[in-house]
Amino acid sequence: MNSQELFERSQKVAPGGVHSPVRAFKSVGGSPLFFERAEGAYLYSVEGKRYIDFCQSFGPLILGHRDPDVAEAVSSIFHKAWTFGACEPYSLELAEWITHRIPWVEKLRFVNSGTEAVMSALRLARAATGRSKILKFEGCYHGHVDSMLVKAGSGLAGLAASDSAGVSQEQASNTLVCPLDDIESFNKLMDDFGSEIAMVALEPLPANFGLLQQKKEFIQAIAKKCKENGSLLLFDEVISGFRIKMGGMAEDLGVVPDLVTYGKVMGGGFPVGCYGGREDLMNMVAPSGPVYQAGTLSANPVGMVAGLATLQKVEKEKVIKSIDGRGREFEEDLNSFFEEKKLPIRLLRKGSLFWMYGGQADTPRSLGDIPDGHGEQFKKIFHKCLEHGLYLAPSGYEVGFLSHAHTPEILSEAMQIIKKSVEEVYEV
Repeated sequence: MNSQELFERSQKVAPGGVHSPVRAFKSVGGSPLFFERAEGAYLYSVEGKRYIDFCQSFGPLILGHRDPDVAEAVSSIFHKAWTFGACEPYSLELAEWITHRIPWVEKLRFVNSGTEAVMSALRLARAATGRSKILKFEGCYHGHVDSMLVKAGSGLAGLAASDSAGVSQEQASNTLVCPLDDIESFNKLMDDFGSEIAMVALEPLPANFGLLQQKKEFIQAIAKKCKENGSLLLFDEVISGFRIKMGGMAEDLGVVPDLVTYGKVMGGGFPVGCYGGREDLMNMVAPSGPVYQAGTLSANPVGMVAGLATLQKVEKEKVIKSIDGRGREFEEDLNSFFEEKKLPIRLLRKGSLFWMYGGQADTPRSLGDIPDGHGEQFKKIFHKCLEHGLYLAPSGYEVGFLSHAHTPEILSEAMQIIKKSVEEVYEV
Protein backbone atom coordinates (compact mmCIF):
# COMPACT_ATOMS: atom_id res chain seq x y z
CA MET A 1 0.00 0.00 0.00
CA ASN A 2 1.10 3.59 -0.56
CA SER A 3 1.31 6.39 2.03
CA GLN A 4 -2.07 7.88 1.17
CA GLU A 5 -3.85 4.55 1.59
CA LEU A 6 -2.07 3.92 4.89
CA PHE A 7 -2.97 7.39 6.15
CA GLU A 8 -6.63 6.82 5.33
CA ARG A 9 -6.54 3.59 7.32
CA SER A 10 -4.69 5.25 10.18
CA GLN A 11 -7.25 8.05 10.53
CA LYS A 12 -9.85 5.40 11.41
CA VAL A 13 -7.90 4.17 14.44
CA ALA A 14 -5.79 7.11 15.72
CA PRO A 15 -6.62 10.81 16.33
CA GLY A 16 -5.74 12.57 13.10
CA GLY A 17 -4.14 9.37 11.93
CA VAL A 18 -0.97 9.98 13.96
CA HIS A 19 0.57 9.42 17.39
CA SER A 20 2.21 12.85 17.68
CA PRO A 21 0.57 15.91 16.10
CA VAL A 22 3.35 17.32 13.91
CA ARG A 23 3.53 14.07 11.95
CA ALA A 24 0.14 14.78 10.40
CA PHE A 25 1.51 17.47 8.00
CA LYS A 26 -1.17 19.95 9.15
CA SER A 27 1.44 22.73 9.25
CA VAL A 28 2.59 22.13 5.69
CA GLY A 29 -0.50 20.66 4.05
CA GLY A 30 -0.95 17.39 2.23
CA SER A 31 -0.79 13.88 3.59
CA PRO A 32 2.19 12.49 5.52
CA LEU A 33 4.61 10.01 4.08
CA PHE A 34 4.86 6.60 5.68
CA PHE A 35 8.39 5.26 6.04
CA GLU A 36 9.23 1.59 6.28
CA ARG A 37 12.95 1.71 7.02
CA ALA A 38 15.86 4.01 7.73
CA GLU A 39 19.64 3.84 7.56
CA GLY A 40 22.33 6.43 8.21
CA ALA A 41 21.24 9.76 6.74
CA TYR A 42 18.32 8.27 4.80
CA LEU A 43 14.65 7.44 5.15
CA TYR A 44 12.89 5.04 2.77
CA SER A 45 9.17 5.45 2.14
CA VAL A 46 6.72 2.61 1.64
CA GLU A 47 6.74 3.60 -2.04
CA GLY A 48 10.46 2.76 -2.13
CA LYS A 49 11.75 6.34 -2.52
CA ARG A 50 14.87 7.43 -0.64
CA TYR A 51 15.05 10.76 1.22
CA ILE A 52 17.95 12.56 2.86
CA ASP A 53 16.65 12.99 6.41
CA PHE A 54 17.21 16.24 8.32
CA CYS A 55 14.51 15.46 10.88
CA GLN A 56 16.42 12.55 12.44
CA SER A 57 13.43 11.65 14.63
CA PHE A 58 13.45 15.25 15.94
CA GLY A 59 16.93 15.00 17.37
CA PRO A 60 17.89 11.70 19.03
CA LEU A 61 19.93 10.33 16.14
CA ILE A 62 23.20 12.23 16.39
CA LEU A 63 24.91 9.22 14.76
CA GLY A 64 22.19 8.76 12.16
CA HIS A 65 19.68 5.95 11.79
CA ARG A 66 20.70 2.49 12.99
CA ASP A 67 24.35 3.31 13.55
CA PRO A 68 26.19 -0.05 13.22
CA ASP A 69 28.05 0.25 16.54
CA VAL A 70 24.86 1.09 18.41
CA ALA A 71 23.03 -1.67 16.54
CA GLU A 72 25.65 -4.19 17.69
CA ALA A 73 25.23 -3.08 21.31
CA VAL A 74 21.44 -3.28 21.06
CA SER A 75 21.65 -6.75 19.52
CA SER A 76 23.79 -7.94 22.42
CA ILE A 77 21.23 -6.90 25.06
CA PHE A 78 18.19 -7.79 22.96
CA HIS A 79 19.05 -11.45 23.24
CA LYS A 80 19.52 -11.19 27.03
CA ALA A 81 16.53 -9.17 28.22
CA TRP A 82 13.93 -6.63 27.15
CA THR A 83 12.86 -5.38 30.56
CA PHE A 84 13.43 -6.44 34.16
CA GLY A 85 11.36 -4.29 36.50
CA ALA A 86 14.31 -4.90 38.82
CA CYS A 87 17.86 -3.67 39.38
CA GLU A 88 20.34 -4.28 36.55
CA PRO A 89 23.86 -3.06 35.65
CA TYR A 90 23.02 -1.30 32.37
CA SER A 91 21.44 1.83 33.84
CA LEU A 92 24.24 1.96 36.42
CA GLU A 93 26.85 2.05 33.66
CA LEU A 94 25.08 4.87 31.81
CA ALA A 95 24.45 6.85 35.01
CA GLU A 96 28.09 6.54 36.02
CA TRP A 97 29.22 7.60 32.55
CA ILE A 98 27.08 10.75 32.69
CA THR A 99 27.78 11.77 36.28
CA HIS A 100 31.54 11.27 35.83
CA ARG A 101 31.54 13.70 32.88
CA ILE A 102 28.99 16.32 33.91
CA PRO A 103 29.90 17.66 37.36
CA TRP A 104 26.59 19.45 37.98
CA VAL A 105 24.73 16.14 37.56
CA GLU A 106 25.62 14.67 40.93
CA LYS A 107 22.74 12.18 40.81
CA LEU A 108 20.09 11.38 38.23
CA ARG A 109 16.93 9.36 37.73
CA PHE A 110 16.09 7.73 34.39
CA VAL A 111 12.57 8.04 32.99
CA ASN A 112 10.99 7.34 29.60
CA SER A 113 10.67 10.74 27.94
CA GLY A 114 11.56 14.41 28.15
CA THR A 115 8.02 15.23 29.24
CA GLU A 116 8.26 12.79 32.15
CA ALA A 117 11.64 14.22 33.13
CA VAL A 118 10.28 17.79 33.24
CA MET A 119 7.15 16.70 35.13
CA SER A 120 9.30 15.03 37.78
CA ALA A 121 11.68 17.99 38.06
CA LEU A 122 8.75 20.36 38.63
CA ARG A 123 7.38 18.20 41.43
CA LEU A 124 10.82 18.02 43.00
CA ALA A 125 11.29 21.80 42.81
CA ARG A 126 7.97 22.47 44.52
CA ALA A 127 8.81 20.02 47.27
CA ALA A 128 12.31 21.40 47.79
CA THR A 129 11.24 25.04 47.99
CA GLY A 130 7.75 24.77 49.48
CA ARG A 131 6.57 27.09 46.71
CA SER A 132 3.96 26.51 44.01
CA LYS A 133 4.66 28.71 40.98
CA ILE A 134 6.83 27.95 37.96
CA LEU A 135 8.21 30.58 35.60
CA LYS A 136 8.76 29.63 31.97
CA PHE A 137 9.60 31.57 28.81
CA GLU A 138 7.39 32.18 25.81
CA GLY A 139 8.67 30.11 22.90
CA CYS A 140 10.23 27.37 25.04
CA TYR A 141 8.69 23.91 25.01
CA HIS A 142 8.95 21.55 27.96
CA GLY A 143 6.80 18.64 26.84
CA HIS A 144 3.09 18.16 27.34
CA VAL A 145 2.99 18.53 31.12
CA ASP A 146 -0.24 20.35 32.02
CA SER A 147 1.43 23.19 33.89
CA MET A 148 3.83 23.82 30.99
CA LEU A 149 1.22 23.78 28.21
CA VAL A 150 0.53 27.46 28.75
CA LYS A 151 1.02 30.68 26.83
CA ALA A 152 1.20 34.32 27.78
CA GLY A 153 -2.17 35.68 28.88
CA SER A 154 -3.75 38.77 27.39
CA GLY A 155 -3.74 40.76 30.60
CA LEU A 156 -0.91 41.61 32.94
CA ALA A 157 2.61 40.46 32.06
CA GLY A 158 3.33 37.04 33.46
CA LEU A 159 -0.22 35.74 33.64
CA ALA A 160 -0.71 32.53 31.71
CA ALA A 161 -3.55 31.02 29.73
CA SER A 162 -4.04 27.40 28.76
CA ASP A 163 -2.47 26.41 25.46
CA SER A 164 -4.45 23.16 25.27
CA ALA A 165 -7.97 22.02 25.92
CA GLY A 166 -8.07 20.03 29.14
CA VAL A 167 -5.60 22.27 30.97
CA SER A 168 -7.62 24.17 33.55
CA GLN A 169 -7.13 27.82 34.35
CA GLU A 170 -6.29 26.74 37.90
CA GLN A 171 -3.37 24.71 36.58
CA ALA A 172 -2.28 27.48 34.22
CA SER A 173 -2.43 30.08 36.99
CA ASN A 174 0.55 28.54 38.76
CA THR A 175 2.75 29.12 35.72
CA LEU A 176 4.16 32.54 34.90
CA VAL A 177 5.22 33.27 31.33
CA CYS A 178 8.02 35.68 30.45
CA PRO A 179 9.23 36.81 27.00
CA LEU A 180 12.62 35.60 25.90
CA ASP A 181 15.44 38.13 25.69
CA ASP A 182 13.70 40.53 28.10
CA ILE A 183 15.56 40.76 31.38
CA GLU A 184 13.46 43.67 32.61
CA SER A 185 10.25 41.64 32.38
CA PHE A 186 11.97 38.70 34.05
CA ASN A 187 13.25 40.81 36.93
CA LYS A 188 9.81 42.36 37.43
CA LEU A 189 8.15 38.94 37.60
CA MET A 190 10.74 37.74 40.06
CA ASP A 191 10.29 40.86 42.17
CA ASP A 192 6.48 40.61 42.09
CA PHE A 193 6.13 36.85 42.62
CA GLY A 194 9.55 35.78 43.87
CA SER A 195 8.44 34.31 47.18
CA GLU A 196 6.06 31.99 45.28
CA ILE A 197 8.40 30.86 42.47
CA ALA A 198 9.77 27.37 43.03
CA MET A 199 11.56 27.05 39.71
CA VAL A 200 12.53 28.95 36.59
CA ALA A 201 12.45 26.54 33.64
CA LEU A 202 14.37 27.43 30.50
CA GLU A 203 15.56 25.90 27.28
CA PRO A 204 19.05 27.43 27.27
CA LEU A 205 18.91 26.97 23.50
CA PRO A 206 15.24 27.41 22.56
CA ALA A 207 14.77 25.07 19.61
CA ASN A 208 11.07 24.20 19.56
CA PHE A 209 9.76 27.45 18.07
CA GLY A 210 12.52 28.13 15.62
CA LEU A 211 16.13 28.45 16.73
CA LEU A 212 16.15 31.39 19.15
CA GLN A 213 19.69 31.71 20.46
CA GLN A 214 19.86 33.69 23.68
CA LYS A 215 22.57 36.09 24.82
CA LYS A 216 24.92 34.57 27.35
CA GLU A 217 24.41 37.64 29.56
CA PHE A 218 20.65 37.06 29.60
CA ILE A 219 20.98 33.51 30.88
CA GLN A 220 23.68 34.49 33.37
CA ALA A 221 21.38 37.18 34.74
CA ILE A 222 18.56 34.64 35.11
CA ALA A 223 20.83 32.29 37.02
CA LYS A 224 22.01 35.08 39.33
CA LYS A 225 18.45 36.22 40.08
CA CYS A 226 17.32 32.66 40.79
CA LYS A 227 20.11 32.18 43.29
CA GLU A 228 19.31 35.48 45.05
CA ASN A 229 15.63 34.59 45.19
CA GLY A 230 15.98 30.96 46.30
CA SER A 231 14.26 29.71 43.14
CA LEU A 232 15.71 26.64 41.45
CA LEU A 233 16.98 26.93 37.88
CA LEU A 234 16.07 24.11 35.49
CA PHE A 235 17.87 23.77 32.18
CA ASP A 236 15.71 21.74 29.81
CA GLU A 237 18.43 20.19 27.66
CA VAL A 238 16.32 17.44 26.12
CA ILE A 239 17.39 18.70 22.68
CA SER A 240 20.71 20.41 23.37
CA GLY A 241 22.17 17.91 25.84
CA PHE A 242 25.03 15.80 24.43
CA ARG A 243 24.57 17.60 21.10
CA ILE A 244 25.86 21.17 21.43
CA LYS A 245 28.62 19.95 23.72
CA MET A 246 28.85 16.83 25.85
CA GLY A 247 27.63 18.95 28.77
CA GLY A 248 25.08 20.69 26.58
CA MET A 249 24.40 24.39 26.75
CA ALA A 250 25.31 24.50 30.43
CA GLU A 251 28.87 23.70 29.41
CA ASP A 252 28.73 26.05 26.43
CA LEU A 253 27.49 28.97 28.54
CA GLY A 254 29.41 28.20 31.72
CA VAL A 255 26.17 28.38 33.72
CA VAL A 256 25.44 25.65 36.29
CA PRO A 257 21.73 24.83 36.76
CA ASP A 258 20.26 23.29 39.90
CA LEU A 259 18.41 20.67 37.87
CA VAL A 260 18.66 19.53 34.27
CA THR A 261 16.56 17.33 32.01
CA TYR A 262 17.97 15.20 29.20
CA GLY A 263 16.52 12.94 26.53
CA LYS A 264 16.83 12.29 22.80
CA VAL A 265 20.58 11.75 22.16
CA MET A 266 20.98 10.02 25.52
CA GLY A 267 18.67 7.21 24.37
CA GLY A 268 20.40 6.46 21.10
CA GLY A 269 17.05 6.33 19.31
CA PHE A 270 15.08 4.61 22.07
CA PRO A 271 12.60 6.30 24.48
CA VAL A 272 14.84 7.46 27.31
CA GLY A 273 14.89 10.60 29.46
CA CYS A 274 16.32 11.66 32.78
CA TYR A 275 16.38 14.44 35.31
CA GLY A 276 19.31 15.14 37.54
CA GLY A 277 21.29 17.75 39.39
CA ARG A 278 22.38 18.61 42.90
CA GLU A 279 22.70 15.63 45.22
CA ASP A 280 20.71 17.24 48.03
CA LEU A 281 17.79 17.80 45.67
CA MET A 282 17.90 14.37 44.06
CA ASN A 283 18.04 12.73 47.49
CA MET A 284 14.51 14.04 48.04
CA VAL A 285 13.22 11.59 45.39
CA ALA A 286 11.69 8.31 46.57
CA PRO A 287 12.79 5.97 48.00
CA SER A 288 15.42 8.25 49.56
CA GLY A 289 12.98 11.08 50.17
CA PRO A 290 9.32 12.15 50.11
CA VAL A 291 8.95 13.08 46.40
CA TYR A 292 7.28 10.14 44.71
CA GLN A 293 8.19 9.20 41.15
CA ALA A 294 8.26 5.75 39.59
CA GLY A 295 8.16 3.98 36.25
CA THR A 296 7.79 0.31 35.31
CA LEU A 297 9.84 0.70 32.14
CA SER A 298 12.24 3.38 33.43
CA ALA A 299 15.89 2.51 32.73
CA ASN A 300 14.84 0.00 30.11
CA PRO A 301 17.97 -2.07 29.39
CA VAL A 302 17.73 -1.69 25.60
CA GLY A 303 17.61 2.10 25.85
CA MET A 304 20.39 2.15 28.45
CA VAL A 305 22.73 0.10 26.30
CA ALA A 306 21.90 2.09 23.16
CA GLY A 307 22.41 5.36 24.99
CA LEU A 308 25.78 4.38 26.42
CA ALA A 309 27.00 3.07 23.05
CA THR A 310 25.92 6.33 21.42
CA LEU A 311 27.58 8.60 23.94
CA GLN A 312 30.78 6.56 23.98
CA LYS A 313 31.06 6.82 20.20
CA VAL A 314 30.22 10.52 20.22
CA GLU A 315 33.05 11.09 22.69
CA LYS A 316 35.60 8.72 21.16
CA GLU A 317 35.19 9.95 17.59
CA LYS A 318 34.77 13.63 18.52
CA VAL A 319 31.43 13.59 16.70
CA ILE A 320 30.18 16.94 18.04
CA LYS A 321 33.24 18.79 16.77
CA SER A 322 33.12 16.96 13.44
CA ILE A 323 29.46 17.77 12.80
CA ASP A 324 30.02 21.40 13.78
CA GLY A 325 32.73 21.70 11.14
CA ARG A 326 30.55 20.18 8.44
CA GLY A 327 27.66 22.33 9.61
CA ARG A 328 29.73 25.49 9.26
CA GLU A 329 30.45 24.70 5.61
CA PHE A 330 26.79 23.80 5.06
CA GLU A 331 25.68 27.10 6.60
CA GLU A 332 28.21 29.27 4.75
CA ASP A 333 27.56 27.69 1.36
CA LEU A 334 23.80 28.02 1.55
CA ASN A 335 23.85 31.55 2.95
CA SER A 336 26.25 32.64 0.22
CA PHE A 337 23.82 31.25 -2.32
CA PHE A 338 20.81 32.93 -0.69
CA GLU A 339 22.67 36.24 -0.62
CA GLU A 340 23.86 35.92 -4.21
CA LYS A 341 20.30 35.23 -5.39
CA LYS A 342 18.95 38.01 -3.11
CA LEU A 343 16.59 35.54 -1.46
CA PRO A 344 14.83 36.66 1.77
CA ILE A 345 15.94 33.64 3.82
CA ARG A 346 18.98 32.60 5.82
CA LEU A 347 20.15 29.41 7.44
CA LEU A 348 20.71 29.87 11.17
CA ARG A 349 22.80 27.25 12.94
CA LYS A 350 24.10 26.31 16.36
CA GLY A 351 26.26 23.20 16.25
CA SER A 352 24.25 20.43 14.62
CA LEU A 353 20.92 22.31 14.77
CA PHE A 354 19.75 24.56 11.93
CA TRP A 355 16.69 26.56 10.93
CA MET A 356 15.63 28.39 7.77
CA TYR A 357 14.66 31.93 8.77
CA GLY A 358 13.02 34.66 6.74
CA GLY A 359 12.97 37.56 9.19
CA GLN A 360 15.00 40.75 9.57
CA ALA A 361 16.74 40.16 12.92
CA ASP A 362 20.45 39.37 12.70
CA THR A 363 19.95 36.84 15.49
CA PRO A 364 16.28 36.13 16.27
CA ARG A 365 15.88 35.72 20.03
CA SER A 366 12.13 35.92 20.69
CA LEU A 367 8.80 35.10 19.06
CA GLY A 368 8.46 38.72 17.96
CA ASP A 369 11.45 38.25 15.64
CA ILE A 370 9.62 35.59 13.61
CA PRO A 371 7.80 37.26 10.70
CA ASP A 372 4.15 36.78 9.87
CA GLY A 373 3.78 34.27 7.07
CA HIS A 374 6.92 32.35 8.01
CA GLY A 375 5.04 29.06 8.14
CA GLU A 376 3.30 29.66 4.82
CA GLN A 377 6.58 30.29 3.02
CA PHE A 378 8.16 27.22 4.58
CA LYS A 379 5.30 25.05 3.25
CA LYS A 380 6.41 25.72 -0.30
CA ILE A 381 10.06 25.01 0.42
CA PHE A 382 9.17 21.85 2.34
CA HIS A 383 7.17 20.33 -0.49
CA LYS A 384 9.77 21.21 -3.12
CA CYS A 385 12.49 19.59 -1.01
CA LEU A 386 10.27 16.55 -0.51
CA GLU A 387 9.68 16.32 -4.24
CA HIS A 388 13.44 16.29 -4.83
CA GLY A 389 14.23 13.71 -2.14
CA LEU A 390 14.94 15.65 1.05
CA TYR A 391 12.88 15.33 4.23
CA LEU A 392 12.65 18.22 6.68
CA ALA A 393 10.54 18.27 9.83
CA PRO A 394 7.00 19.11 8.60
CA SER A 395 6.75 22.51 10.31
CA GLY A 396 8.42 25.84 9.68
CA TYR A 397 9.00 26.21 13.41
CA GLU A 398 10.89 22.94 13.91
CA VAL A 399 14.67 22.88 13.61
CA GLY A 400 16.65 20.53 11.42
CA PHE A 401 19.34 18.16 12.68
CA LEU A 402 22.68 17.22 11.22
CA SER A 403 24.10 13.83 12.15
CA HIS A 404 27.40 11.99 11.96
CA ALA A 405 25.90 10.06 9.04
CA HIS A 406 25.55 13.24 6.96
CA THR A 407 28.86 12.93 5.17
CA PRO A 408 30.27 15.84 3.13
CA GLU A 409 29.05 14.09 0.00
CA ILE A 410 25.51 13.74 1.34
CA LEU A 411 25.50 17.35 2.55
CA SER A 412 26.65 18.49 -0.89
CA GLU A 413 23.71 16.65 -2.44
CA ALA A 414 21.37 18.12 0.17
CA MET A 415 22.58 21.64 -0.58
CA GLN A 416 21.87 21.19 -4.26
CA ILE A 417 18.35 20.04 -3.45
CA ILE A 418 17.74 23.02 -1.15
CA LYS A 419 19.13 25.46 -3.72
CA LYS A 420 17.00 23.99 -6.49
CA SER A 421 13.91 24.00 -4.26
CA VAL A 422 14.20 27.64 -3.15
CA GLU A 423 14.92 28.72 -6.72
CA GLU A 424 11.68 27.08 -7.78
CA VAL A 425 9.75 28.62 -4.88
CA TYR A 426 11.05 32.15 -5.42
CA GLU A 427 11.26 31.75 -9.22
CA VAL A 428 14.82 33.02 -9.55
